[in-house]
Amino acid sequence: MMVWAGRVISALVVLFLLVDAYTGLFAAQTLKAEMDATGSPPNLVPAIGIIALICGVLYAIPATSVIGAVLTTAFLGGAICTHFRVGEILSPPQIVCLVVGVAAWAGLYFRDSRVRQLMPFKI
Repeated sequence: MMVWAGRVISALVVLFLLVDAYTGLFAAQTLKAEMDATGSPPNLVPAIGIIALICGVLYAIPATSVIGAVLTTAFLGGAICTHFRVGEILSPPQIVCLVVGVAAWAGLYFRDSRVRQLMPFKI
């Protein structure tokens, strides 16, 4: 039961990252306003999409899922800091990034016994 919960949570995280990557790679113009609001050049959107794609793929593969989780939380943490830098404290993008980052580790915790041994929380 716990392993399946982890797989479902992890699938949602991967789906989020793949949608983010798709938007960055194929619909970059939809993010122009957000990039302008954070002071980031819009030409960086495809690179951000590639980073999201790499994070999602690494997280989805069992052999690389831990490094995928580390990179995913670093990627999302960067997004949180970017919004914090422009004065958006507890903004919806920050909350979404925080939830997805926690979900990435929760999904990994539930589906990977090695992670449970490393972080022995009582559930």
